[in-house]
Amino acid sequence: MLPLDFVAQLHKLFPADRIYTDPVECYTYAYDNSRKIFPPEAVVFPLTSEEVLSVVLLCNAYKVSLTPRGRGTGTSGGSLPERGGVALSLERMVQIISVDSANRVIVAEPGVLNQEIQNAVKPYGFFWPPDPSSAGFSSIGGNLATCAGGPHAVKYGTTRDHVLGLKAVTGAGEIIKTGCYTTKGVVGYDLTRLLIGSEGTLAIITEATLKLTPLPEMQGGLVAHYRDTSSCADAIVSIMSTPKGPSALEFLDSGSLNLIRGHFPDLLPANSQTMLMIEVDGSQYEISETIDAILSACCNPGLLHAERIANPENLWKARKALSPLLRDIAPKKINEDVVVPINTLPQFLSELAKLASQYQIANVNFGHAGNGNIHVNLLIDPDNMEEIHRAEKCLNEIFDLVIRLNGTLSGEHGIGSEKRAYIHKEIDTPTLALMKKIKHLFDPNDILNPGKLFP
Repeated sequence: MLPLDFVAQLHKLFPADRIYTDPVECYTYAYDNSRKIFPPEAVVFPLTSEEVLSVVLLCNAYKVSLTPRGRGTGTSGGSLPERGGVALSLERMVQIISVDSANRVIVAEPGVLNQEIQNAVKPYGFFWPPDPSSAGFSSIGGNLATCAGGPHAVKYGTTRDHVLGLKAVTGAGEIIKTGCYTTKGVVGYDLTRLLIGSEGTLAIITEATLKLTPLPEMQGGLVAHYRDTSSCADAIVSIMSTPKGPSALEFLDSGSLNLIRGHFPDLLPANSQTMLMIEVDGSQYEISETIDAILSACCNPGLLHAERIANPENLWKARKALSPLLRDIAPKKINEDVVVPINTLPQFLSELAKLASQYQIANVNFGHAGNGNIHVNLLIDPDNMEEIHRAEKCLNEIFDLVIRLNGTLSGEHGIGSEKRAYIHKEIDTPTLALMKKIKHLFDPNDILNPGKLFP
């Protein structure tokens, strides 16, 4: 229960239309795409860095938890107000402050949607490379908080590679500026990269200076269908071993293909068990040369057929629809975004299939194969406790497999609350202790997104 004095102070800081205390209104901010529910006791909607600062200072004074939030599209529970308190929604901080084509920069507030950034810079001949499947409704603040990736990360990198600087409010109640406006700058520690991916546990980002990339002259696509997962995984290794690489390389297993067939019956060959969706970009000459090299790399005994496609739009539409379509198979999914080195993908997918079979858990896999980033979906009945127990054991062994292959537990979703129990598998004790000291330095009273990341 929030102290009455605290609530009174909140009402002094914000007008009535930018603060919720009614439990019914607050419930809208109780969940994200992890489908777990933790209602906040109040929700506030700041419009400026100074207003964010005022909330942080007030929460420090009363030791009230403060959970920053974008659009709630995350899958790892990173924006859940587990300890109640205040949810700080940044959805109304939606100003695009400037577009500077000469310096290839856009400056924007955290509530701006990813797609709005793309729309704003496209007329200038640029784009911002991070492109999660939720780009149409996820905010750049959320993209920054989780270091989002997407299909084109294989060529262009993740969010961390496309941010020059940030303005943020620390958990201690200080406005800081990190990075710089130029693409070169080595003054001081790189706090920008520290904040990106920190999931709102250190500071609340209120402004971002994003680095833009020229739009490619052209794009081309091809698909390759295989009789089994092993052949498809071998092809991924071959493709990524060629100097002429793809701008996107997506893997879909048999479960994924069956889902697509159910909604797009004429889109895929009936005998295809696994598929690669491949995109290349560049000049017309570069595209032609790259496609020839990739088609050659696709060839192995398990290849059914590979072909260029003139218009990949329908395939990409089907790929982006995959995650919600999984709800048709099971009422709940455990959705993981593990990453393994490219050359270990054949071993990973083979052992993953064995684990799913051993624990009798339905399993659908797809993802950004060019990065070794596979979205592992364990499909379960939340009312079947015995099945949940088996799924948890299976997941634990999957994570052990990932670490054994020199991989990482999360490529783009973050740790949040869903994976915090497993973080010790990847991060050793001294490193974890150092991270906790950094957290304490930025947020001495542990008010910012408390309980996330750390077990």
